[in-house]
Amino acid sequence: MYSGNSGRVTTAADYDATLSGMKERILVVNDDDPIREIICSMLTAAGYQCREATGGLNALSLLLESEEFDLIITDVLNDELGGIGLLERTKESHPDTPVVMVTAVHDISVVLVAIRKGAYDYLLTPFEREQLLTMVRRALEHRRLKLENRKYQMELERMVDIRTGQLQMAMDNLERSYDITLEGFGCALALKNADMQFHSKRVTGFTIGIARAMGLPRDQIAVISRGAFLHDIGKIATPDAILRKPGKLNSDEIIEMREHCYHGYQILKKIPSLKNVADIVYSHHEHYDGTGYPRRLKGEQIPLGARLVAVANTLDAITSDHCYRAAQSVEAAREEIQRWSERQFDPDVVRTFLSMPESIWRDLRRGIESTPTTSV
Repeated sequence: MYSGNSGRVTTAADYDATLSGMKERILVVNDDDPIREIICSMLTAAGYQCREATGGLNALSLLLESEEFDLIITDVLNDELGGIGLLERTKESHPDTPVVMVTAVHDISVVLVAIRKGAYDYLLTPFEREQLLTMVRRALEHRRLKLENRKYQMELERMVDIRTGQLQMAMDNLERSYDITLEGFGCALALKNADMQFHSKRVTGFTIGIARAMGLPRDQIAVISRGAFLHDIGKIATPDAILRKPGKLNSDEIIEMREHCYHGYQILKKIPSLKNVADIVYSHHEHYDGTGYPRRLKGEQIPLGARLVAVANTLDAITSDHCYRAAQSVEAAREEIQRWSERQFDPDVVRTFLSMPESIWRDLRRGIESTPTTSV
């Protein structure tokens, strides 16, 4: 089954293995005692640790006892388990351990089956000592590279997890900075008109309520809520005489008032993180049928956030006190919004709004007005 002197240590690789103290553990499985002992003698002389098994069942018991091996060299075997059976069980319990099949030329078809089932390679008998050692070195190098690659992947995954955590922390801090910025905008608007701050918060609460009822994702709701809070930010540029006028506005004043959509857009579009928010602010007075302002957008040309804000804004306007009109009931607001469905308002948004209990809006109003420092 072999040729050559089994005790000879002649190659540079043999010396390297010995000098480096390399002690890879190899399990040699063969039911022919002399052949098994000769293979182990060759490997031991080359600096490897060997463990012998007389057959597949014996080898399997060693593996199941949690013994770790860097390589398994097995004959095709004729026992109950057989070489193929041992290979299959090894791949299940020790997938990183390479298996080299030793077989005679007439068993080559069996070996090809073994290769398909995961054997690393095969060694035909008779073989020279150097052939055995070359095969062993290649198999162990393959295992080393495989384990190093796995270690690298695990380290990479660990680094990704760390970086992801750091990125998430940075995003959370950035998110908070956005909210602080929005609060600052709200305070600036409140300096113009104290009622505007409560109005912005109520519209935000109403908008979030409808968005959640529509099942929108959390990230989208976050953008829409900011648009709702800042929908009137452009009124910073509106003259106080118009904002605080107790009566109806004349045609020139109406034109001036309508400019707040454009002014708000101009303020926010310069902040990259608020680009989507700026589009909502720009479009919250557009009508679903295309008769709104400032651009006469129609249907789904209007950002969804703006369509939500339009309903919430009207709800708050009708149910709030004004110098020119007392607050009306939620029921009156529902009727008005339903009347203008498909004309001023998106019918899908209106359907969701009408499906929600009236008590939600009263509870939201009370909650918002009882906590004036609540942030977006």
